[in-house]
Amino acid sequence: MSNLIERFLDDEISSQELYDSIYDFVTSYHIRNGEFEGNYYIIKKMDKDNFFIFPENIFPDDHREIPSCISIYKDKLVDSINAHARKQALVVKK
Repeated sequence: MSNLIERFLDDEISSQELYDSIYDFVTSYHIRNGEFEGNYYIIKKMDKDNFFIFPENIFPDDHREIPSCISIYKDKLVDSINAHARKQALVVKK
């Protein structure tokens, strides 16, 4: 599981703008469920505390494949996002 999270963080949190957008989506109480489409990964918010993260491959014939998926609790996701942002020397929200 941690390997998928690490790949997600490396691919999706590479700038302050991306960090801010993902953090705001994950922590927002105004978004009860929905999807955040990153560059390669999708964050699916099931409710205020539970998320699925998965890569999505879309092919020229418009079919898509999801090769792997993890579920993660909000607090663990926020901790992981913030730890990665600190390593990238981004301004971390509390």
